[in-house]
Amino acid sequence: MAKQIFINLPVKDLKRSMDFFAKLGFTFNPQFTDENAACMIIGENIFAMLLVESFFKTFTRKDIADASKTTEILTCISVGSRDEVNKMVDAAVADGGVEYSEAADHGWMYYRVFEDPDKHQWEIMFGDESQITENK
Repeated sequence: MAKQIFINLPVKDLKRSMDFFAKLGFTFNPQFTDENAACMIIGENIFAMLLVESFFKTFTRKDIADASKTTEILTCISVGSRDEVNKMVDAAVADGGVEYSEAADHGWMYYRVFEDPDKHQWEIMFGDESQITENK
């Protein structure tokens, strides 16, 4: 069995979060989605569990980070082109997300960052390793 990655994120309004990410093209596994949690499918074996804060709290004894003041995680998702980077981030901003920083273009790698409604940061990146040049 292939390993799977589950990123667990606290959210204030589950429906709002699901609507936001659905507009970015993500889908949800109904088998692991209810009034407390939604399993967002990022890739074949990669998922984000969007957990209502009170439910999230049952998994930890620590305080939940206030993502508007601290960075708890930077989640980076690779896509197939620069155009896909722009489309996803533009859609996020159009639906109430906030572009967190200016686009970064390193020639072989291009990315933009947005914050979702709960202030979690998402880096959307396209990389073309064939364009990497070595400094000699």
